[in-house]
Amino acid sequence: MKMFFLILTASILIILSLQSFTIMSANNTEEQKYSVVRKYKDFEIRFYPSATIATINSNAKTYKDLSGPGFRKLAGYIFGGNVANTKISMTSPVQMDINDSVSTMSFVMPSEYTKENLPKPNDPNVLIKNTPDEYAAVIRFSGYASDEDLKFYSEKLQNLLKENKISSFGNYRFLGYNPPFQFIGRRNEIIVTVDWKEK
Repeated sequence: MKMFFLILTASILIILSLQSFTIMSANNTEEQKYSVVRKYKDFEIRFYPSATIATINSNAKTYKDLSGPGFRKLAGYIFGGNVANTKISMTSPVQMDINDSVSTMSFVMPSEYTKENLPKPNDPNVLIKNTPDEYAAVIRFSGYASDEDLKFYSEKLQNLLKENKISSFGNYRFLGYNPPFQFIGRRNEIIVTVDWKEK
């Protein structure tokens, strides 16, 4: 029995150490740049300047169906699957637009890269694009995301925007900030473009 508790204690310490390392690594990951324009009680308005992204299109209709295959294709590109065999640093968040027509998953490229100086992907399904400047409404939630979470928080954000008479357009998208093996302190967001005029 004593040996069991020693093994259990050692296992817990190893897991906590790995989680601490993962969180520190995540904190050092470059995040997509934005500025907070206005904070509301349950959501905020942000301004996102144009960014360069690597993206894939998919006929997936669920978070589960898009996340695995999409991540593998994009990770292949940044881990050297390009004409220059260049490794590109991971950034956050991973972006997903899941809808009934064409779903997408995107990685934002590190700020030192542009569409012009990024190496060409080996996989023709990986596309390099520039996003437009946009104002967006964002709501945050924690834990591991699911299709139910995406639906719940999209509807919640939609209702909050109606209550505050803020017009939105386009699809509600998902932003995920953490690697799958990070159990503690997970950050997820739902985002949608809004019609916003600076006051």
